[in-house]
Amino acid sequence: MKKLLMAAAAIIIVIVIVLGVARWLEQRPSEQTGAQQPPLAQPEHCADVEFISAPGTWESNAVDDPFAPQANPNSLMLQITNPLTEQFQGQKVKIWTLPYTAQFRNINAQDEMSYDDSREEGIARVEQELRDVHAECPQTDFILAGFSQGAVLLGDVANKIGVHGEVIPAERIRGVALLADGRRVPEAGQFVGNPVAGVGAEVALEPVNLLVQPIVPGATMRGPRDGGFGVLNDRVMEICAPDDTVCDAPRNVVNGVARARQLIESNGVHGMYATNPNVIPGTTAVQWVIDWARDLIQQ
Repeated sequence: MKKLLMAAAAIIIVIVIVLGVARWLEQRPSEQTGAQQPPLAQPEHCADVEFISAPGTWESNAVDDPFAPQANPNSLMLQITNPLTEQFQGQKVKIWTLPYTAQFRNINAQDEMSYDDSREEGIARVEQELRDVHAECPQTDFILAGFSQGAVLLGDVANKIGVHGEVIPAERIRGVALLADGRRVPEAGQFVGNPVAGVGAEVALEPVNLLVQPIVPGATMRGPRDGGFGVLNDRVMEICAPDDTVCDAPRNVVNGVARARQLIESNGVHGMYATNPNVIPGTTAVQWVIDWARDLIQQ
């Protein structure tokens, strides 16, 4: 009788274990069983693609309308976003222009916000937009494009996403275009157009950062981005006009103060990305970005 009870108990234990394993297999995540998870829900009002534009220094302000920017009608980035807005009007494409102070305190403009503070403000607002939209619209993809200070801050955001896995998933980024990136190095991203021998001003001036502070107080020369763009490297397009001292500065700085002064003086090359035929053969940098963005939006 004792053996019979023990056998019955053993059978019951086996049945309980089998039922428990079966229930665990039913409830564990689908990727563990080989089945595909259903796509995250996307509300009907969400865009398929959001194009984020970051204007350069003095081309935006902190209270500008991101959907109808008016801070600077001559903003280079408007020459990109206006045609895209016109072409994709009525479609599920969102064009959002970063509103930020966009200033650069220097020896000739002591009352302006420092470059460091302006850039960080821009980064924080772009990241907030990315996080908010991704939380509400998890299937929306993003295209980022910026000029000058706007290129620097978007490059920093791309670094966070592609290298550090922060802000939003990297797979939600379709592409990044950086025009006149002050932290540009040839080892990071894909260079578009005629070759240049120099690097970004922040890279060239990093060794003499303390010396240039009297000229550009609060503008830290931080050097290249640690890790570049990581998994986004093939999707980041770097565009720099030859002899634009913002992105094509000599690596060996002989006179850091003189080079810093060049940053705050009128730079004709830096202001001609919409018309300069010497940036990208057969087209202009602005037209190239428009065509590139159209292709990414329609893919």
